[in-house]
Amino acid sequence: MAVETKYVVVRKGEEKMTFANKKDADAWDKMLDMADAFTDWLQQHQPELGEAQAEALGLLLAEQKDAVQHILRTSKLPDIVKEEEVEAAPEASAETEAPAPEKKVRAVKAA
Repeated sequence: MAVETKYVVVRKGEEKMTFANKKDADAWDKMLDMADAFTDWLQQHQPELGEAQAEALGLLLAEQKDAVQHILRTSKLPDIVKEEEVEAAPEASAETEAPAPEKKVRAVKAA
């Protein structure tokens, strides 16, 4: 008989997700905590939003926290988001697309 350890994230008495390792379960739980904080903040500042809408937006912001942080730091969309928009735009043709910018390489000094 095999023994398996499973980590279950439970929120408000409801099982949300099951993981094989603690690190992933903790990361998911932290993301849900962030989503709850965003939801509460949205409901405080935009009371006309419905609860379901605030929860959906809170979860989206938490799931996309890296993109949100990039936008807050730079006031620009991250490159990944821009590339996804270009790929999703059906009216864009190969002739009108600008060439992709080259990625900058950072030099790292060896210790």
